[in-house]
Amino acid sequence: MSILITGGAGYIGSHTCAELLNSGEDIVALDNFSNSSPDVIRRVKEISGRDFPLYAVDMLHEQGLRRVFEREDIEAVIHFAGYKAVGESVRMPLEYYNNNVAGSLTLFGVMRDYGCKKLVFSSSATVYGHSKEAPFREDTPLSAINPYGATKLMIEDILRDLYTSAPEWRISLLRYFNPIGAHPSGELGEEPSGIPNNLFPYISRVAQGKLERLYVFGDDYETPDGTCVRDYIHVCDLAEGHLAALRHIRGNTGAEAVNLGTGNGYSVFEALRAFENASGLTIPYEVTVRRQGDSAVMYADTTKAKALLGWSASRGLDEMCRDQWKYAGRNGDRL
Repeated sequence: MSILITGGAGYIGSHTCAELLNSGEDIVALDNFSNSSPDVIRRVKEISGRDFPLYAVDMLHEQGLRRVFEREDIEAVIHFAGYKAVGESVRMPLEYYNNNVAGSLTLFGVMRDYGCKKLVFSSSATVYGHSKEAPFREDTPLSAINPYGATKLMIEDILRDLYTSAPEWRISLLRYFNPIGAHPSGELGEEPSGIPNNLFPYISRVAQGKLERLYVFGDDYETPDGTCVRDYIHVCDLAEGHLAALRHIRGNTGAEAVNLGTGNGYSVFEALRAFENASGLTIPYEVTVRRQGDSAVMYADTTKAKALLGWSASRGLDEMCRDQWKYAGRNGDRL
């Protein structure tokens, strides 16, 4: 039996594909390539030395999803597919609700119809909203302060209701924080289309001379240096967390939310300095107004991940930056 990975050509999805393959799992990848490239799948196959089926299917295309389940023996689904940019979600809320929520509903309905009831869902720390209870625990009150976060919270609620209605479901809701870094081979990394929405791909392009400067959205937050504080986690640690969640749901029913982070918070300026140290470059930046929808401080309490999944992050910020810069250096023509 195989694990279906939706959004398999995406940043986190591709690293998770590689991690599962290297761990002996059989996978099937699905992606509509709206913000990714089929070439990523080729590189996953090269890194792992293994082949696997790929379906170019949109989550909103129910018949396309049904064909996947008819042709493949799917044991479980790891669900990454969805739009993911906070700022863009504020500008395009209808598109986010339609793609993320309606697409997920379509997937869950097809899974139910084919008797596939194991799911690892890619949620987000944005479900904690403007909570000031950092480090965030899984029982921290939930709220949404932007449409992207609202879609994640809605899907979590849907999945909790699904489990209540049918307790044979085995669901892991992974709330992860800020993934950065790249595969140590230098062959996989984040490749956003257009101007990046996330901090480290943007810094990489400034370092390469492709963008003029980094824009820091606000230096007047109630943090030590005034910039937002985030829990940056290496994407390979995150991929290992998905494998741990998959193994957990094989033996346990429920709909458990689990944080995936390092438990450490770094400010934008601290992250910038770490990248400068890794690259040996000085990154020009300009402080501008706050970005709508951003929280001041977000970092994880990782106690539950250690206890429930037997997982904890092992890579630090310096390694994240080194791998990010290595990937940028090897793949500058694509970034």
